[in-house]
Amino acid sequence: MCRSIKTLRPPVLAEEATGDEIRAAALQYVRKVSGFRAPAAHNREVFEQAVEAVAGATAELLAGLEIRGGAGARRAS
Repeated sequence: MCRSIKTLRPPVLAEEATGDEIRAAALQYVRKVSGFRAPAAHNREVFEQAVEAVAGATAELLAGLEIRGGAGARRAS
């Protein structure tokens, strides 16, 4: 699912994922799940709420991940 969403954690990204990258991945996910590239006016609010919720959950996930190996254990964010 959502093959166009890129991995947002090291070592795939050399640096911490930006807010824009996290939101773009969240938008792609919500588009895929909803089946809408752009929601109709009557669905816009719930669509945007979903994007924000997914972006928030993604940021929490990335902040909590511990990446092991290489130069020792470190946090993904």
